[in-house]
Order: sequence, then structure tokens, then C-alpha cells
Amino acid sequence: MPHATVRDIAREAAVSVATVSRALNGHSNVRPEVREHIESVALRLGYVPHAAARHLSSAKSGMIGVVVPDLHGEFFSELLRGMDREASERGLYCMMMVMHGDAQRGVAALHAMRGRVDGLVVMAPQVSADELLVHLPRGMPAVLVNCAPGQSGRTELRIDNVAGASALVEHLIATGRRRLVHVAGPAGNIDADERLRGAQDACARAGVSLRVLPGDFKEPSGAAAAMTLIDEGAAFDAIFAANDMMAIGAMMVLKRAGVAVPDQVAICGFDDIPLTRLISPSLTSASIDIASFGASAVARLVNAIAGDDDGGVEQRVPIVMVRESTGPARAVQPGQNLSNVHNNKPEQSGKGELE
Repeated sequence: MPHATVRDIAREAAVSVATVSRALNGHSNVRPEVREHIESVALRLGYVPHAAARHLSSAKSGMIGVVVPDLHGEFFSELLRGMDREASERGLYCMMMVMHGDAQRGVAALHAMRGRVDGLVVMAPQVSADELLVHLPRGMPAVLVNCAPGQSGRTELRIDNVAGASALVEHLIATGRRRLVHVAGPAGNIDADERLRGAQDACARAGVSLRVLPGDFKEPSGAAAAMTLIDEGAAFDAIFAANDMMAIGAMMVLKRAGVAVPDQVAICGFDDIPLTRLISPSLTSASIDIASFGASAVARLVNAIAGDDDGGVEQRVPIVMVRESTGPARAVQPGQNLSNVHNNKPEQSGKGELE
């Protein structure tokens, strides 16, 4: 089997990934018969040890640090799933710290991991470039995931938020939408700022208006934005939310208010979390394959630890996944708005939960 992994050997040998890693790296706490069995399976599968992972196992702690801004929602569960899967296949372990939206907590996490991990994957979109650069441990390999640009000499993995947002808005306009609303992410967050810029650029090129409402990447803020539009009787025919959870929150409110999606209002999000394909109507979104994105961050970190990474910037352009929520616009009279939905205005739960 070409390009067999540690996980392939573990599955075939009916042992754990950790046992395979210990056996292949010469650790003494593996019984001789088990080691012989694992080496036999590895030879049969054509396993070739990864030089960087071997270096980590023999000379380092085998622990990598992961700093993320939050754990709320499917985006982070998918991201961490990809990171953990890649680390596990390389016989490594992850130490995770969560910022909970607090930039100073992120800085403290960087200091706390000093000396305890072999390298860092840092996703800190709300920390300024200068502050992050100052507090990154000197000499420690690091991969910066969607952090503020400007990190001299550091390996970066980025989403092209501007291109993804522009493509989504261009899709909405192509379906006939002309009165667009953007539910933005938190101010000062690099992802949110770039997605707003992409939406604004696309609208400016098309000569289409764009109203911006505040959000925080969480489902209740998307619901609150939709309620604001309904209460005002606003004229709009499309909502582009800066992430999927806010788009889903807005969609639930509109549906309970009797607003047809997509006939009256098209809705799209960003990230393409698994839930987008399960709700009805299914949600159009910009996909980056979140788990693969997380796995790539760990793979590049392993290479950086081994000295095999060029320290460059890798940027992924999202793909627009068109689904039911952005079907063609229904023909409406000029100036028609959604003021009639006041008669069917949904009750607010105060929590914005899904139904």
C-alpha cells in the first residue's frame, strides 16, 4: 500500500496509533512480539517513516500547542478534528488553549506553552500583528492560521476571505438580488473585516447597495439582525452572513415570520460547516474544507519543526457551494418590501436556538 500511514499500520495490526509510534521509534516499553508484529505489518504495507515526525519522536516532546479563539459552533469542532487527526497519524499529541475572544488570554497562552511544546499552531484573528509577533516565543516553530497579516518570517496559512465573500455576493447578484444585507462578524476580527471588504467590493463593482448589520459569529446575532429588518419593514432580498451560524439564525427567524427562503429572501453564509447540508432549505456557503485546513496547519508545523518549511504564506480560496437557500428571486413590484411580515412576527426566545 503506497503512502501508508501510522494509522493504517495500527488498523492492520489491531493496536493503537500510540503503540505503533513507540514501536517504530525504538521505545523500550513495547513487548518484543508486539514490536515484531508491527514492523512486519509496516514492511508489508510499504510504510516509509516521515522524517519530520521521526525527528519529533526521538528528540522532542511530541507535543504541539494549539491556540484557538473559541470552541463555539461546528467550525471549531471541524478545525480541531482535522488537527487532531493529522497529529495522531504522526504520533503526536495536541495541547489546546482557548482565547474565548480575549486577546490578552491568547497572549498568556503563548507564554504558558513556552517550554512545554515543540511548536505552535496559532489562530488569533483578534490579536494585532505587532502584539502577536512580540509574544510568540523566540525560536519556537509556529504556524499562524488566519492571523493579522504582517508576520515577518513566520509560516502562515490563510483563507482568502475577500475572494470568498466577493464570490458569494456575485452569486447573489447573479440570481437577481439587488437589495443586499451583510451581517458582519465582530469588529477587529481579521476574518470578519476581510469578509465585509469582499462584500463591499463586489457590491461596488455591480452598483448594488449593501446594508451592514452587526454580528458576532454566533447564531443569536444572526437572528437579531433578521428581527431588526422585520421590525423595520426593510426592503431587502438577500442576506449574506459572515459565517454559517449567523446565516442559520437569520433563516430561522425569517421562516417563522412567514418569509419564503429563497423566494423572497436569499441567504448565504461562510465556512460550509456540516449543518449547512442538513437544514432545510440547505444553505449556500463558501467552503474551505475546514478539517483539511486544520490538518494542513499541523502538517506545516511538523515540517517547520524539522526545518523543512520555507516560512511562506499559503492562501486558500474558498469555493462557493450553491444550495437551495439562494434560488432565483421571485418577481416583485418595484419598492415592495417585507413590511407585511409584521403580522406573522415570531416570538423571541431570547436565546436564538434552532428549532
